[in-house]
Amino acid sequence: MLGQGSREEAGSQPCGAWWWCGVAGGILGASAPMAFVTQHQIQKFHEDGFLVLEHFFTTEECDSMRNQIQRIIAEMEVPLHCRTEFSTKEKEQLQAQGSSDYFLTSGDKIRFFFEKGVLDERGNFLIPKEKSVSKIGHALHAYDPVFKQVTHSCKVQELGRKLGLERPVVVQSMYIFKQPGIGGEVTPHQDATFLHTEPLGRILGFWIALEDATQENGCLWFIPGSHTRGITRRMVRAASGSSTCVEFVGSDPVYDDNQFIPLPISKGGLVLIHGEVVHKSELNSSESSRHAFTFHVMEAKDTSWSRENWLQPTPELPFPSLYT
Repeated sequence: MLGQGSREEAGSQPCGAWWWCGVAGGILGASAPMAFVTQHQIQKFHEDGFLVLEHFFTTEECDSMRNQIQRIIAEMEVPLHCRTEFSTKEKEQLQAQGSSDYFLTSGDKIRFFFEKGVLDERGNFLIPKEKSVSKIGHALHAYDPVFKQVTHSCKVQELGRKLGLERPVVVQSMYIFKQPGIGGEVTPHQDATFLHTEPLGRILGFWIALEDATQENGCLWFIPGSHTRGITRRMVRAASGSSTCVEFVGSDPVYDDNQFIPLPISKGGLVLIHGEVVHKSELNSSESSRHAFTFHVMEAKDTSWSRENWLQPTPELPFPSLYT
């Protein structure tokens, strides 16, 4: 479980003071007031496995991230053999990401993954490339200045301290598009299936709504309290010589749809996601996209990162401290 942590130094900026929570050069504005988090809210997070914090980020911060991602897409060059469709369905994962070194080695890079059906048999785009991307991962937090500042912003660091994180490190980040009309469903899952630690309870997701997330365009759904039941499935690196790079061990139970509750959230809102809570999102059949930026942190104190995880730190990018 996430314990009570001591206050640590976070570089030269006085991050306990919210008026410093802006990006140098005015990328995200000069001031972004600290979102107030109560002990009652923190208790609800521990009970439910998730927490919605509306208006955690400003409109300007959200627009800066969206503008930055458009610049990244405009400069996107993806070789034909690296154009991988993204899926959360097990069989499709093994066929796409599981057989693709492009996915397996994306932990310390900025790489592009596409919606189903947007590429022809030769890997050429059937629709404009900016409408075809499913997600960009997995190291925006390390290599892009805008997303790095957001990830390590003072209010995120302060929230980490209020949650009792002592040595949190950032393990991955993703920009998720949920494209209008074709944004694929994300099947019920637990993040610890893909990001396994010993002991469990050390992974925490930060999910930032860059547009209003509604039931119509694919907001998140959760089973409250499901983070207390452990995990029954893991995605691990396959043995050398296997036909896929990853494989699944174990299986998920059949979840009752009636147990899920929707979490619509306004632009700028933050959803905290416990690593073992069961959650999903539906297909976006609306005419509105549902952009989000998300990253995961691990409490590194007294924690082991599984060497079987698909994602591994590298000499080029060790997992960076959230508090630097």
